[in-house]
This record gives sequence, C-alpha cells and structure tokens, in this order.
Amino acid sequence: MTVLTIEQLEEHVADGKTVAGLDLGTKTIGIAISDRGFSFANPRPVLRRSKFTHDAQDLLKALSADNVGAIVIGLPVNMDGSEGPRVQATRAFVRNMEKLTELPFVYWDERLSTVAAERALIGMDVSRQKRAERIDSAAAAFILQGALDRLQTLRQEADVDGNSST
Repeated sequence: MTVLTIEQLEEHVADGKTVAGLDLGTKTIGIAISDRGFSFANPRPVLRRSKFTHDAQDLLKALSADNVGAIVIGLPVNMDGSEGPRVQATRAFVRNMEKLTELPFVYWDERLSTVAAERALIGMDVSRQKRAERIDSAAAAFILQGALDRLQTLRQEADVDGNSST
C-alpha cells in the first residue's frame, strides 16, 4: 500500500473500482463511497470503533463490498495549518492499515468538513438525534466530494493541455 497525492490517485485505481472517503473519529469511522465515474460521494453507515484489529476488519469488509480501489482519508489539520494529535492519530491509523491492505491512501485536508456536513444536514431539516447518527458519514462524503471535485478539475486541466498542444 502506498500514500498517494490526489494527482496520482486516478492512475492507481483500476477501471470499475470506486474510491472511499473516510472521516476517522475516536468513536466512529464515517464512510462514503464514490460512483465508478468518480463524480459523486455517497454516505454509508458509520462503523463504531473498538480495537484497531476489529475496526480494520470491519472497514476492509465494507470497502470490499463496495469494490473500493483507493481511500481518501480526512486529515484533521488545525485551522492555522499546523498538525496536532488528531493528525498524528490519523497517520498512525494509515501506517497500521498499510500492513493489512494494498489499497492506496490519499490524505485530504478536512478542515471544516464536519461543520459543512452539519450545516447541510440542518438545511435538510434532519433532527438533532439523527444528525448525531449521520454526521460522520456526511463528513466523509464531504471529504470525498472535495477530492472528487479536485479530480474533475485535474481532468479538465489535462484536457485543455492536451487539446492546446494538438
């Protein structure tokens, strides 16, 4: 398994595969899955965390069911751009996952993803209780959608560069 940049992601994902987005929390792991065209992020049920071994098995099983070829994981950078304990925990999670899967990971700056997800759920008039159940998967979808939007921009830039040189 490797850690890739967003620019390297698409060339490492086999045709027909999807991309997963993860929001790694202390109690849950929010999951979202892309469509095969890498256009839309779709939230999935959260995984309740216990021990790493159990969490990893549950996560890999869920990712396998959705034919995932790569993982975008939210990196909880502080608002000033510095990296605190949560970033270290996320990087440690990925290092531990390296031993269990060949799936590549992409770190994605997740600043304000939970805030944006909560605002979206409030905008949909989701009750406070249901928001608590869905917030991590909504945040994962927000993280993944940001990465998918960047992939789309990279494709468009490649098309422009490719067309202008002919």
